[in-house]
Amino acid sequence: MTRKQMYAVAAAVGAVAAAALVGASLVSGRGSSHAAPGTTVAMSAGTARLLAGIPQHGDTLGSPGAPVTLVEYADMQCPYCGEFARDTLPTLVRDYVRPGKVKLVFRGLQFVGPDSATALTAVYASGRQNRQWNYLELMYQNQGAENTGWVTEDLVTSIGEAVPGLDVARMQSDRQSQPVTDAIAISGRRAQLDGVTHTPWFEVGKTGGATRTLEISSLDPTAFTPALDRLLGT
Repeated sequence: MTRKQMYAVAAAVGAVAAAALVGASLVSGRGSSHAAPGTTVAMSAGTARLLAGIPQHGDTLGSPGAPVTLVEYADMQCPYCGEFARDTLPTLVRDYVRPGKVKLVFRGLQFVGPDSATALTAVYASGRQNRQWNYLELMYQNQGAENTGWVTEDLVTSIGEAVPGLDVARMQSDRQSQPVTDAIAISGRRAQLDGVTHTPWFEVGKTGGATRTLEISSLDPTAFTPALDRLLGT
């Protein structure tokens, strides 16, 4: 996938509001070159260190009292979402999330293809045990090329086994549960309301207040810091 290549976005939003979300991944960055890892999970120790001790609740990472909230809309197969997770998120976690300044909210979409949907059920099911961000980050660390069948059941299980404290059997059971189905549908509806047209897409605002679209020209951490610092008053 080239830096400027575009692909259509069609995010199902559930039976109640089954509308399409159309757009493209526009943010400049590299395409995914990670091979499907099978049962070998890359970066499990590094991801555990990155997130160790940071509060998680469902789809949220960070202190509940953090004054600023950064929302990310993403597809598990989107190569630019993977780039953000691998190259930018660690800096934001170190400088803003771990110190309690910012909390992150993940809203998953599933428009690229079947692998997106398979991965997303596992991500949200892990959130039922407050391990969603560990699972999410490991999935991106082991991301394969779009629609190649890289999200195998072996990979889903292996990533679960690499997440500290995750009950894999419960996660697998929860993947088809109503709460997970509802969470994915709600994320799709919110994407429509927020006018999401590409991934990754970010919204930012004071915690408890309205969020606004964060326009970025790159996925470098410096693209995020001005808005975060302004909201923090620093």
